[in-house]
Amino acid sequence: MLKQTCHVCNGTRLTEEATSVHIDGKNIAEITSLPIDECSAWVNTLREKDILNPKEKTIGESIIKEISVRLHFLKSVGLNYLSLSREASTLAGGEAQRIRLASQIGTGLTGVLYILDEPTIGLHQRDNHRLINTLKNLQEKGNTVIVVEHDRDIMLAADYIFDFGPRAGKNGGEVVAEGTPEELIANKNSLTGKYLSRKKDVIRKSLTEKSKGQRTLVSDDDAASERKGTGRSIRISGASRHNLKKVDVEFPLSKFVCISGISGSGKSTLLHDTLYQHLRKHLGKTTDGLPGEIENITVPDIVKRVTMIDQSPIGKTPRSNPATYTKIFDYIRKVFANTKDAQMRGFGPGRFSFNVKGGRCEACQGDGQIKIEMQFLPDVYVTCDVCHGARYNEDTLEIKYKDRSISDVLHMSIDEAVDFFASHQTMRKKLKTLQAVGLGYIELGQPAPTLSGGEAQRVKLAKELSTKTHDHVVYLLDEPTTGLHFEDTQKLLEVLDKLVEQNNTVITIEHNLDVIKNADWVIDLGPEGGIYGGQIVATGTPHDLTTNPNSATGSYLAEEFAAMKQ
Repeated sequence: MLKQTCHVCNGTRLTEEATSVHIDGKNIAEITSLPIDECSAWVNTLREKDILNPKEKTIGESIIKEISVRLHFLKSVGLNYLSLSREASTLAGGEAQRIRLASQIGTGLTGVLYILDEPTIGLHQRDNHRLINTLKNLQEKGNTVIVVEHDRDIMLAADYIFDFGPRAGKNGGEVVAEGTPEELIANKNSLTGKYLSRKKDVIRKSLTEKSKGQRTLVSDDDAASERKGTGRSIRISGASRHNLKKVDVEFPLSKFVCISGISGSGKSTLLHDTLYQHLRKHLGKTTDGLPGEIENITVPDIVKRVTMIDQSPIGKTPRSNPATYTKIFDYIRKVFANTKDAQMRGFGPGRFSFNVKGGRCEACQGDGQIKIEMQFLPDVYVTCDVCHGARYNEDTLEIKYKDRSISDVLHMSIDEAVDFFASHQTMRKKLKTLQAVGLGYIELGQPAPTLSGGEAQRVKLAKELSTKTHDHVVYLLDEPTTGLHFEDTQKLLEVLDKLVEQNNTVITIEHNLDVIKNADWVIDLGPEGGIYGGQIVATGTPHDLTTNPNSATGSYLAEEFAAMKQ
């Protein structure tokens, strides 16, 4: 769906009468379109300068004070680059959560239990400290703050940590350690503690023979560990969508490239609206939006495909699952169709599909669940009372392979399925890729709506990893480490590394220093967010950024490298 600006109100959403009222030469639409930083400064000038007459000052004193306080709260959670008129649908999950947090700070309540789920999503390291101070401020007012978080800074700033494990899925669900950050670090059972103490770290395997398989950072020895690549690049000149200021940028091919920078500096605009849309257009593919404005793009002939691997669901219904998405289910259906019982009854692979009539349970049409539509609440799914979640009718469930029915297999974890189908090499290889991206704990038939965004993204990565192609593919990702523990980030990094080793290019937006420090090439945007951003402030290896005074990311990388060597 394409959106166009209304030619009557020019996007202000207001009538001519409403926009004709001015204060200090600005109407309400102009004020709300300013970045929160500028809006706050403008509100302060109303109090300090003689813009309002005595009567207006008396009327507006309490209003101006309230506006000023609320803008301050928004700045304190790192949202100074947003405008008040920004559409809610365009906000990232982390931004929306921090707006709700800012509104809670403004209430001044005490004795409240606040629960936050990964508030650092989309937040640059520089703004982490602002967020920590805000959470501490809530605590000091007599409130309790509980945060689900994987960020190192947040964990080290906590008063008490509960560490769950020992693994994920069926192998998790236990509190393996608890206590202060120092106590967690000293606890041998805590995997998180090992990463906090730096006994373990997220470091990609070296690509050089010199290191003999040891893990090493690009910055440890640039000459030794730098990936050669192809020497060719995708070049974009004059990119100017949203806050991008006619930037010229190169994306080296056959390398792992990170786009970093302050929150709101233009990273998503560069990746989604500009690079992705123009690459699709160049390759003759349809685009789902208007490509960002550029002067020119140069794409080497070796690039044959571009794929955006995002965190959107792999399907919208319970019938979509990891097995169907990765095509593993096609092999499973053939295995059951080749059993003696199935051949005696004339059952083919189609009999074991829950998408067509025949073998599926018709009461739930193969979902295993019945959707109850709610008028004012989200839809609710209840287990089918005919098949009891098995998805199939009784005749189909009587067919067994190694004493397991097709429903039993769909309820297996990926780890169990790898051993169960050990003699089926093609299927086992696909299952191993799901293990490689850290999804060994999920079930083969786990309904798509129950997968988190990070899990859905890793299922897509596994599919790409198991697909054989000689084409050079450009993979684009937006903060793939969202919701990932250090150990999962390590696995993800190794998967991305394999994609590059298969002569592809991986370009990702990332704030996580564990990923940025392992990149072959970094493109850092800034210097600030919103209208103050949109510029390329630094490019090069992670080590190059540490010596660049213009790069805020570089200063935090330098601290990260120093901490690793202690």
